[in-house]
Amino acid sequence: MNTWTEHIRKVAIATTLTGVALAGTIGVSTAFTTQAAASASSDAAYQHQLAVETLNGFYKPALQGKFPGDVNSFTIGKTKRSEVLNRFGPAEMPRSSASGYDNYTANMGHPGYAFHYNKNNVLDEMRYFGTNVERQTNIGGITMKLLREKWYAPSSVATIGKGKSKQTKVTYMRGKYKLEFIFNSSTDLDHINLLKA
Repeated sequence: MNTWTEHIRKVAIATTLTGVALAGTIGVSTAFTTQAAASASSDAAYQHQLAVETLNGFYKPALQGKFPGDVNSFTIGKTKRSEVLNRFGPAEMPRSSASGYDNYTANMGHPGYAFHYNKNNVLDEMRYFGTNVERQTNIGGITMKLLREKWYAPSSVATIGKGKSKQTKVTYMRGKYKLEFIFNSSTDLDHINLLKA
C-alpha cells in the first residue's frame, strides 16, 4: 500500500469515528435535554400539586373561624391575645397601637402571620403570609386562575389601595367567616385574611 492510500484510509477511519462520536454526543445531549425537560415539568407539576393542597387546606377550617397549621388552635372571635402570646411569644413586630397588628415573620420554613384584636383583646382577624423558602409550593403557587378553578366564583372581588400599591381582594364566604385572598397581581398572592363575615 502506498503512502497516499494509507493516508486516505486513516482520514476515512478518523472521519467515521468522529461521526460516530458526534452522533453519540448528540444522542446523549438530546437524552439529557429531554430528561431535564421532563424533570422540570415534573417539578412544576409537584409545585402545582402542593399549591393546590395549601389552598384546599384553608377551605374547611375557615368554616370554624380557623386557619390550618401552626395556628389551628386559634379561633376568630374566641382566642385572646394572651393565648397567642403564650403560644408564639412576643411578636417580632408588635402592634404600635390598639388597632394595629402583631406580626410574626416567616422563618425556617414556618409561615408568617399577623393577628388583629378587638377592643377586648379577642382575635378578630388573622393574616397568613406563607413561607419565604420554597414559596411556590406554598401560597406563591396560588394564582387567581387556580383559585377560580378549585373554588369557582368568589363572593366578591374588589380593588384596594391606591397607585402602585393597588391590590385585588378576592373574597369567599365560609359560613360565619370570610376568607380574603389579597393579590398583588393575578399570579402573585400576597396573603390570606380570615375574619368574621
